[in-house]
Amino acid sequence: MKRLICIDQVKEAAAAGITELQVEPNTLITDAARDYARSKGMTFAERGIVPAQRGCAKPSSGGSSVDKGVVAEIVRQVLLSRGQAAEPYIAEKDVSGLKVVRGHSVSYEVFDTGNPVTCVKYQEVVSKAESHMSSGFLTIDHSSFTWTLSGYEETDIILEGSLSITIDGKTYRASQGDVLFIPKDSTVIWNAEDHVKLFYTTYPADWAG
Repeated sequence: MKRLICIDQVKEAAAAGITELQVEPNTLITDAARDYARSKGMTFAERGIVPAQRGCAKPSSGGSSVDKGVVAEIVRQVLLSRGQAAEPYIAEKDVSGLKVVRGHSVSYEVFDTGNPVTCVKYQEVVSKAESHMSSGFLTIDHSSFTWTLSGYEETDIILEGSLSITIDGKTYRASQGDVLFIPKDSTVIWNAEDHVKLFYTTYPADWAG
């Protein structure tokens, strides 16, 4: 079974003063854990690869050491340094309209909740130019805010963490793997005591007005 590194483990390592986390080959690291480690200047190193080999080294026999998310970020930074537009994610598109978005490559923008102290980010990956629905990722970090779904309905699946959502004075809890459906024109209060990541779909696509 593959090991999983979550944000709580990275926080514990940071509190202990650790700047380089040694991981086993093929260890799965959540996006939240990577983001937190990056913010603290921490790095992940695969066991069995000495410092001189990192970067250009071939993978050890235990598995691949390539971090696709890091590669995608490097590509974006190179394009920006050359004055070229960098897409917020990597995707493959077919002439039929089929689209495959590489989740590890998605970069996020600040989501304006109307409250400047909240830490909420999002990235739309299916827009009204492509569909009658819109879809994307949303992250909420230690934040609470009120939102009205003016003229659209929404379905969410919790990918990481858990949150509470309040509607008409009643509060419901949703955790990783749970699905939320929010009716059109509802006013809800989102509350995340920790880091939450979800995938959303709205109908119609023009939810921003």
